Amino acid sequence: MTTNAQVAAGPLQGRVALVAGATRGTGRAIAVELGRAGATVYCTGRSGEGHRSEMDRPETIEETAQLVARAGGQGIAVRVDHLVPEQVEALVAKIDAEQGRLDILINDIWGGDHLGEWDIPMWKHSLERGTRLLRLAIDTHIITAHHAFPLLTRTPGGLVVELTDGTTDHNATRYRADNVYYDLAKASVNRLAFAWSKELLPYGGTSVAVTPGWIRSEAMLEHFGVTEENWRDGTERDPHFAISESPAYIGRAVASLASDPERARWTGRSLTSAELAEEYGFTDADGSRPDCWRYLVEVQEKGLPADTTGYR
Repeated sequence: MTTNAQVAAGPLQGRVALVAGATRGTGRAIAVELGRAGATVYCTGRSGEGHRSEMDRPETIEETAQLVARAGGQGIAVRVDHLVPEQVEALVAKIDAEQGRLDILINDIWGGDHLGEWDIPMWKHSLERGTRLLRLAIDTHIITAHHAFPLLTRTPGGLVVELTDGTTDHNATRYRADNVYYDLAKASVNRLAFAWSKELLPYGGTSVAVTPGWIRSEAMLEHFGVTEENWRDGTERDPHFAISESPAYIGRAVASLASDPERARWTGRSLTSAELAEEYGFTDADGSRPDCWRYLVEVQEKGLPADTTGYR
């Protein structure tokens, strides 16, 4: 079992990671925790110094790389549009030239929040915005894997983590956000992780899908008008916000998984941050272990009053 202290001791020293989509939220937190474990982390995204993506948010990959360095790793920022194969190909060539290896690929590219039109029939949703969402959520992951896998498989034991929203089982029985594009995007990423597990098997590679729960990303905190320090005030707006988790939780989940020499036992699986916390013994930033997906099914979907007793 890997504890927080063991992760901080540097079990990933000498390992090279690519966090594709490291500008903010889950990607940033994962990059930081991989760095805390000693890894060299390439932090990519479209928002760099002097450049903003179509999401028009202030966070940058350079800030993420600096946070990785402060945590004890080496952070390298590279501005990349993962929809452009030539840019991804150049990124992997840079990693190869500078490091000669790639041990961990985190496929966390998203950038589609502003494109979804919620709770309306598919035929009333903008087709242009919907297909753009799918390209950002799925095509980017395939393009990145296509160019990264030759380097990843050069050294046996590589790890691929596909970040998504919801487990395979949960998404199979629900229509996510009442939006066909979002629903397809998140279900497809789970399927990609399963497909990669088959393709990487002959090379000793491991592939999993991992989902956080209700994550307190920068955008989510802004939506609730709170900060990470006073986030519980957000429960006045939605009492179920009490089950939310900080980005550090998913970061620790992925770092613990990457540090596990027996991680191949997970390959092909769809996992939650809470499942990995139970297995590896880490906690969220506040010392708790929120289990959002179990809470969602057993409390929120049943219309019960918000009560996180037994769920964090």
